[in-house]
Amino acid sequence: MFEAKVEKASFFKKIVDAVKDLIEVANVECGDTGLSMQAMDSSHVSLVFLSISKKGFSFYRCDRARQMGINFGSLARILKCAANDDEFTLKHQIDDATVSCLLESKVADKVSEFAMNLLEIDEERLGIPDKEYDCKVTIPSIEFQRICRDLSKFSDTVSVKCSKDGIKFSAAGDNGTCNIVLGQSSCVDKSEASVVIDSKKTVELNLALSFLTTFTKATPLSTSVVLHLHHDMPLVVEYALEDCGHIKYYLAPKIEDDAER
Repeated sequence: MFEAKVEKASFFKKIVDAVKDLIEVANVECGDTGLSMQAMDSSHVSLVFLSISKKGFSFYRCDRARQMGINFGSLARILKCAANDDEFTLKHQIDDATVSCLLESKVADKVSEFAMNLLEIDEERLGIPDKEYDCKVTIPSIEFQRICRDLSKFSDTVSVKCSKDGIKFSAAGDNGTCNIVLGQSSCVDKSEASVVIDSKKTVELNLALSFLTTFTKATPLSTSVVLHLHHDMPLVVEYALEDCGHIKYYLAPKIEDDAER
């Protein structure tokens, strides 16, 4: 038997919203320590890694490890039926072809149950190297969302350059240019408003803004976002899920010929 419950459906809504525009279907791994999912978008330019430990659930039980093929669009439609404060539960019996989704109201005597068909998804789980990156930058997530939105008005490509002096975002197109520079800053009263830069060497990457903008759909999940940069390596955009896990987006840099188009 597998059963996982969250006190507020809004938590799971935000997670699914942060994934569904990149990943249509994926295998979710369920084990005794929690849930995880790793999948690439259809263009194989970005990869999403989601991890939720059992601490993120008000109740968690997994008697036997399993893999569930989930359609995230279908799951999003089910969660749209939930009030934010509804309890949300996933249940699955081993070898069942469906997973049960329960919504329980806290203000009324109401329980809604949905059966979602599981999918057979043949996908290779890629090994993600545990690498120390040259640059690590922590930015308020709302600020990063605003930067991506502003830059996308000028180009579909952004140049991100990080050094000890700061991090610079640049975009150029027919409408002009936009350069945004963030330096190290600290906010004593609100640590989540601080910009923290740890740079061992200067790194510059050209990246697709459409993907970065999609990544920022995880903004409601975390007050800050961490960017990991390394020369000729995918950018990692990491959002913490409070103290129970994270969503990491990996984005391959654009090669020079692509960036010039």
